[in-house]
Amino acid sequence: MTNHNVLEARNSLSRLIADSQAGEDVVITKRGKPVAKLVPIGPVDLVRSGRFLVEWIEQDPLPRRLSRSAADLDAQIAESRDSWE
Repeated sequence: MTNHNVLEARNSLSRLIADSQAGEDVVITKRGKPVAKLVPIGPVDLVRSGRFLVEWIEQDPLPRRLSRSAADLDAQIAESRDSWE
């Protein structure tokens, strides 16, 4: 569950709605007290749910031979960007 004050909620409403649609509990607070909660009207879209993704990654990790370090990924991205020019 995430808490957001009224000002923050107003400035990032689209993101908070998307979080709610993805299954996240979104609570709006005023002066630190909960006053509203965003909930999805329909079923939660599990494909967009961050929790679903984390659970899937934890249950189905990459084999060690396919794992790459952040430095390796950065180098591959830089190499690909260079080829665009």
